[in-house]
Amino acid sequence: MAKEVTTLFIRDTAINVLVMKGMEVRKWASLPLEPGLASQGLITDEAKVAERIKQLFELAKVKATRVIAGLSGLNSLYRLISLPELPEAILPEAVKQEAKRVIPVPLDEVYLAYQSLPASPGEARIFLAAFPRQTADALYRTLRRVGIEPYIMDLAPLALCRIPNEPRAVIVNARSDHLVITVMADRLPELVRTLSLPGEAGSLAERLPTISEEVDRAVTFYNSSHKEKPLDSTVPMFVCGDLAEAPQSWQSLAGKLRCPVSVLTAPVAAPKDFDQNEFMVNIGLAFKELLHEKEGANFSIVNFNILPEVHRPKAVRWSSLLAPVGVIICIGLVVYMGFQVRGKVEYTATLRSQLDPLNSRIDQQLKETAALRKQIEQVGVQIKPVEARMSIFDTTSASLKSGREQMDIQLDDIVSLVPAGIDLDLGFEINHEGKSVTVKGYKVLDEDYIFKYAHDLRTKFPIVIISEIKAIEDEDGKFIGFDFEFLLK
Repeated sequence: MAKEVTTLFIRDTAINVLVMKGMEVRKWASLPLEPGLASQGLITDEAKVAERIKQLFELAKVKATRVIAGLSGLNSLYRLISLPELPEAILPEAVKQEAKRVIPVPLDEVYLAYQSLPASPGEARIFLAAFPRQTADALYRTLRRVGIEPYIMDLAPLALCRIPNEPRAVIVNARSDHLVITVMADRLPELVRTLSLPGEAGSLAERLPTISEEVDRAVTFYNSSHKEKPLDSTVPMFVCGDLAEAPQSWQSLAGKLRCPVSVLTAPVAAPKDFDQNEFMVNIGLAFKELLHEKEGANFSIVNFNILPEVHRPKAVRWSSLLAPVGVIICIGLVVYMGFQVRGKVEYTATLRSQLDPLNSRIDQQLKETAALRKQIEQVGVQIKPVEARMSIFDTTSASLKSGREQMDIQLDDIVSLVPAGIDLDLGFEINHEGKSVTVKGYKVLDEDYIFKYAHDLRTKFPIVIISEIKAIEDEDGKFIGFDFEFLLK
């Protein structure tokens, strides 16, 4: 029999509930939220939102008390991390220690959730998510006010990644108050960029330049760090939210990729009046339970429960349930033992006579144990120099990682500041040596773009030196552009 699941997703402007049985939509409803009840994914008035949820369930005739709940994902961070292969018992602490290094916020302000991924022998690959404690706690408390138990939670960007059956894709979800851009590679959300949009952002037409710019920025950043397999025109782009209703805007989103753009659709059966686009996050939440791995499928492999441990149901302690029964049994045993004491006295005397040989064996074992402890102490002295050298290697490795991260940030700045008049396809080089970076460009038609680029770079680098600007001619002596070279420090 097909499984039935109920999902609930609260945005700043609306609450959506969806009931699915197997891959079929059974019930759905949406209720708008007044401004101020929720902001940037955080429920600010729990009592009023709880009342709206109660109204929504009555409207949809939903009687479920257990739901899969979605968080907006705003102010959340996502990382792919690598660790040495470790025993399962110590993996949580190792992930926490690595999170302290890669998550740029105090860990007491966020909850951590992670999933182990397939990895090479000797390595552990982890997908890590960090999301605000305040947001998750407020959602949990609000649902509990109306007697609803959120037994699974997920982040909206990860739920959307579960929809397309594609190993590589770009997903763009634009709403009036936020924008989410996700780059999927090898069935993993390798880049998730979430932005809050100001309330005065206006219509989609007014927001479109910002959306296109952010999509281009995300693609450029991804390609700069994945030069071995960058995004290209073969990678599909899927849109949802406000963009789904504006196909005339899709071409501007594709930008330099020139990739195909289409509406994100889910493989579900539903009545004709069901609006998939409005409930796409809910569908992704339902797929956590309904979408099973099939041969040849390319859905996202990231699927874990982010419900904080503190809010999960406590395991039933059988000792507390059996205590009354145990008391009755003990009383019976005491009575029974009273009748047995007399017979046990003689048996105890017999056992005492056997203690002397056992004591002799114990003394021998203690002597052997003392000898082993001495050997362990000698080995410990030999280990200390090795540990000191390992500490040096760890420090050096950490320094190299820090330098690499700084270099990635600099390269992103250099690429993102290139003005529209400089065509990267005609040639562009970046060479990083020590504390200096050399940037070269070719066949720029107008010198003004070169000077504008130098001016913009000075907002990020203390020293920008224009080493060379040279006019270039073809074999017939016809001017074809300017080559330039900058030195950044």
